[in-house]
Amino acid sequence: MAQWYVIHLPVVAADLPTAQRLARVIGRWLLVLAQTDPGESTVSVEDHQNVRHWVFCDLLMPGGRRCLLRADHDGPCARRLRR
Repeated sequence: MAQWYVIHLPVVAADLPTAQRLARVIGRWLLVLAQTDPGESTVSVEDHQNVRHWVFCDLLMPGGRRCLLRADHDGPCARRLRR
């Protein structure tokens, strides 16, 4: 079995909602790379990195794809942002 590595890419955000929103934007952009798994994205306070907050819902949808809406969203899961 191949060994997996995780890249931790620190960014600065003013608060938790802003950090989660930025992580969702970055995660969606990275979908062009087959090696990425944005559904597993979390954010944390710098001094409390063991307390992580989910970024995406990540529930498995029909067809095997995952929901890309924010964690704890209202309504049905989707692969695209609702307008």
